[in-house]
Amino acid sequence: MTPSPILLEVFKHRFASVAEEMGVTLNRTAFSPNIKERRDYSCALFDNTGEMIAQAAHIPVHLGSMPLSVKAAIHNQTLSEGDTIILNDPFQGGTHLPDITLVAPVFVSGKGPLFYVANRAHHADVGGMSAGSMPLSTSIFQEGMIIPPLKIVEQGVLNRSLLSFILRNVRTPVEREGDFAAQLMANRTGIARATELVEKYSPETVSFYAKSLIAYSEAITRHVITALPDGAYSFEDSLEDDGQGSGAIPIRATVRIKGDELGIDFSGSAGQTPGCVNAVHAITLSCAMYVLRTLLPQDVPTNAGCMRPLVVITPPGTVVDARFPAAVAGGNVETSQRIVDTILGALSQALPGAIPAASQGTMNNLTIGGVNPVTREPFAYYETIGGGTGATATADGDSAVHSHMTNTLNTPVEALEYSYPLTVTQYAIRRNSGGAGAHRGGDGIIRELRLESDAEVTLLSERRSTAPYGLFGGSPGKKGKNSVTQNGQSADLPGKFHLKLKSGDRLRIETPGGGGYGTVKNNNLFIC
Repeated sequence: MTPSPILLEVFKHRFASVAEEMGVTLNRTAFSPNIKERRDYSCALFDNTGEMIAQAAHIPVHLGSMPLSVKAAIHNQTLSEGDTIILNDPFQGGTHLPDITLVAPVFVSGKGPLFYVANRAHHADVGGMSAGSMPLSTSIFQEGMIIPPLKIVEQGVLNRSLLSFILRNVRTPVEREGDFAAQLMANRTGIARATELVEKYSPETVSFYAKSLIAYSEAITRHVITALPDGAYSFEDSLEDDGQGSGAIPIRATVRIKGDELGIDFSGSAGQTPGCVNAVHAITLSCAMYVLRTLLPQDVPTNAGCMRPLVVITPPGTVVDARFPAAVAGGNVETSQRIVDTILGALSQALPGAIPAASQGTMNNLTIGGVNPVTREPFAYYETIGGGTGATATADGDSAVHSHMTNTLNTPVEALEYSYPLTVTQYAIRRNSGGAGAHRGGDGIIRELRLESDAEVTLLSERRSTAPYGLFGGSPGKKGKNSVTQNGQSADLPGKFHLKLKSGDRLRIETPGGGGYGTVKNNNLFIC
């Protein structure tokens, strides 16, 4: 049977709309500002083997790794209609412990599971040694609860014993319960929309077009790779430190293009570290998929087919493929950005006009926790802060945005100050922080907060001692800077720290700018 081009396009949008509407439901019903305001979540639709059919345009680092979580969730499980699996284990397809995934099967007319729906949301606290569950840890056991694949809902009945156990181990149980309810509702929305689709077209037709779309994406991806110049292209970049004094942590990537396949080999990268910047294989796979996806036409559906021509080699026990029980809280957010910088640096040798200079290269992960003096209840605030993106051969970089492996919004000042004992004293573009060049890198952000209660503060950030690189003569972006003001005295802080601050103290974060691209000579752009 040959797929109809018209129906192929119809199903491409119908499948995507299932994931998009799941995201709308999750966003509108969530409790926490991190999900409701920042939209730190992702939703997707999978076939009956766990292959991704469609995803919403949410968080790249979630979506590239979620298929591994779905396969872990359904492995050796007997699922019934109304079941939902919960998990967050980074060593079973997860990313880090705050990212909790819910997977549910789709049964139609007694047949199934025909599909699976899944969503992943970052919870602002899942226990662990510091508020916000993004600590300067040396073991995953310090980072919070590890949840293996378990049934949180069985045949439509919520497992209240499991939920009570989870809520007892977090600092903000009311907020967590509300966010879990929103995740359950998002999956129910996905089940309803997928069911409607099957009832309209028949299970056989929907399954056929799901497979056809995956095959279509694979064919386009292979066609794009074939047009790239064959060869091996290597690049090295480094994380600055792991928060435990280990020093620079190199990441090496060799991109090999041959015919219609693209391989990325991370051999030679540093071994896993004592600190929390270790990335599991799922994260590295997400980064590789993200970079490959940026080379494809925008209208190509992002699904399992995009990954079939991609071969990713990650030596076990390295910072890009850590072994249990390595600390991994920062691997998802900081190491993922450096992996992308490294892959893009390698590809810039093959595609000099198509690859941008380095973006800010960090998510500037800030967690603040304590007791709210107004409500007398614990609070946990989590935020990632944007910066500058790298310039390209044709345009300046964007300023004050998230880039690459994150795609969240910010927490609006009004929402932040309403929800937490914090006051935003400055929120501005960090002018002239982008690198110079024929095209300038985008500028970073200045975000300054005054604490209105005693609290513990953790920051995981990068590009504080090494700048985001420019390309082809462009200058690096300006490095980031962290500082604290106490009793009128200001002091610089390292890229990664955990502090106990007092009410009235001010924390200032200045994020990096993006790298510049190209040099200017006689008003012409020169790529060196």
